[in-house]
Amino acid sequence: MATILELTLEDLPEPPGDEDVARWRMTRWLGGLGMGLVSVGDAASFSWAGPWIGLVRSADGPDRRAVVMYGVPSGVAWDPSGATAVSGWQLEAGFVIAALDIALALPARPILPDSVGAVEAIWVAPDAGAPARGLDFVQAFAGHGLEGDRHVAGTGTFPSGLPGSALTLIEAEVCESFKPPLEASEHRRNVVTRGIALNGLVGQEFLLGAVRCKGMRLCEPCTVVDRYASRPVLRALVHRGGLRADILTDGAIRAGDAVRVS
Repeated sequence: MATILELTLEDLPEPPGDEDVARWRMTRWLGGLGMGLVSVGDAASFSWAGPWIGLVRSADGPDRRAVVMYGVPSGVAWDPSGATAVSGWQLEAGFVIAALDIALALPARPILPDSVGAVEAIWVAPDAGAPARGLDFVQAFAGHGLEGDRHVAGTGTFPSGLPGSALTLIEAEVCESFKPPLEASEHRRNVVTRGIALNGLVGQEFLLGAVRCKGMRLCEPCTVVDRYASRPVLRALVHRGGLRADILTDGAIRAGDAVRVS
């Protein structure tokens, strides 16, 4: 809970030893924050585009331990006990920390970027898992995606044609924060930008060169990106995984094109 709410352990009430009593005490405390604890019906198949609590049992241990799960599909983002470090562990239960009244909990609109960025690299892949190919120039199709990419062909990991499925972007600065830097074969995003905060483009129209796009939602990490990467990256990419966008007009996108609010 402390990890998900970004609090220290001292901020939370000290739970008693009895698990049921501890759950009641925690739910009462959460209620004071306008939140509640929702039980997941089938934790093993549950996915959530954010953090949630998973209770796991290791193959060689009788006790359950808590981990932080994240993403669609969900993977282990933080495991303080190391229960999932050994194969054979099982996810037995789960809980989501949710707002009691969602209308009162809507997040503030992101700060609109006032800088002009640039397209640093363009990547397409014909199929899910296929090697990404770098391009200096690509044709963008409104409502579909980039020419030669899986999002146009409908051969990606996720369905094509849905809002936010045409185009994915990530900041070069985020990629460079990894040592060694995150490569295209690991992040699997279409466009790498530099000099503009992509999170601020959610809900906003923006231009890649002359191509008009709209940011639909954050491109949060999940087990898919963790599977492609050569090291664990899920937790480090939370809220830093880039942007999912729709393409609103046909046109050409070139490396070096400006990225700016429309």
